[in-house]
Amino acid sequence: MFGTTDLALFVVSALLLNITPGPDTLYILGRTASQGWRCGTLAAFGIAAGLLVHTLAAAVGLSALLAASAAAFTLLKWAGAAYLVYIGVSLFFASPANRSPRPELHAAGLRAVFLQGFLTNVLNPKVALFFLAFLPQFVDPSAPNKALAFLFLGCVFIFNGTLWNLFVAWSAARVAGRFSASGRLALWLNRTMGALFVSLGVRLVTSHES
Repeated sequence: MFGTTDLALFVVSALLLNITPGPDTLYILGRTASQGWRCGTLAAFGIAAGLLVHTLAAAVGLSALLAASAAAFTLLKWAGAAYLVYIGVSLFFASPANRSPRPELHAAGLRAVFLQGFLTNVLNPKVALFFLAFLPQFVDPSAPNKALAFLFLGCVFIFNGTLWNLFVAWSAARVAGRFSASGRLALWLNRTMGALFVSLGVRLVTSHES
């Protein structure tokens, strides 16, 4: 279909990769714990938009250029690491919102949640390289339009991943709702997520992989 091969195997593999915890999952958990399910949902859609950028980049060959250029990879890695640290510090010092009543979220704040999810994903060069390494394994070498195959596989990956991320946001909101009286769980969850994000940023910038 659309120049792909072993599509069933791709779907199973993609699902296993989607449920593996990483920066995206941590960001959704942090936003949901501090601001509720609505912000967790926007974070999930922001991450999906970031994955779409990586899919398009892989389809047109930009990811291959990134993999071949040490300078470009290093620059993006430093930018991604700095942004992960920024998100981590923001979560660490964020005050969890009380759920009764919940403060009104303005459009600017909602856009910021979406944009942070988007940038968290786009600025991670390892996601770009992952797409470049993973998707071609399921593209038929004889396909007349390989870019279309890349786009189709990327959209399948994004669709499954978004469903999983929405489930993560919903589950996190349900759990956080049971501890809304004191807000202490959300406070410590924010601090834990923040510390993990800082750790991920440090690991990204100190990684010797290219």
